[in-house]
Amino acid sequence: MAELRTEEEQIQAIKDWWKRNGSSLLIGIAAALAIVFGWQAWQNQQAQQRAEAANQFAELLGAFSNQDDETSAKTVGYVAKKLREDYTDSAYAIYGNLILARQQLMREDNADGAIDSLSWALEHAKGHPELTLVIQNRLARTQFAAGKYDDALQTISNVKDPGTFASILSELKGDILLAQGNRDGAREAYLTAREQSEQGRNGVLELKLSDLGVGEGA
Repeated sequence: MAELRTEEEQIQAIKDWWKRNGSSLLIGIAAALAIVFGWQAWQNQQAQQRAEAANQFAELLGAFSNQDDETSAKTVGYVAKKLREDYTDSAYAIYGNLILARQQLMREDNADGAIDSLSWALEHAKGHPELTLVIQNRLARTQFAAGKYDDALQTISNVKDPGTFASILSELKGDILLAQGNRDGAREAYLTAREQSEQGRNGVLELKLSDLGVGEGA
């Protein structure tokens, strides 16, 4: 009988505990399940968005490659804009706007539009240093081509770690300074580019230095 009472007491204790804590336990389990299924739903949504962005990017590439199609330029512009608006944080949006900038320069002679596209891509490429360097180089060259010399120099000065682009950017800086009439500054930039070059003497760069009175032995 003592054992039975002990079992009865244990069962009653369990019932009492469940009355006090059952609701909280169920709520906790429900919350945990909601988090798990919510996370899975979010992952599925992200995967779907990536797939949709990839499809749109493929459409953009196809349109850009088909120069014979009179509507291809409009398609590139439209899709690049959609990638900007709908998939802002995706790599597809960044690369899409790089392609748009190339089209704006090559086919539309729209330097201002290209600068806008490249500036947007640069802003959203933060955290990707190598891609950032590529965009900064293209943006500075586009600004230079558009005659926006100060903007181009500012873009170059904003480069924190040029890495393998050091010589390229220094030479570009020399070109810009020379276009501004600053021959001394251009000479200094070209000499810096020569020192930074990892490929040895550059024939084109040496011609630029020669035009500024600097011989190959200098």
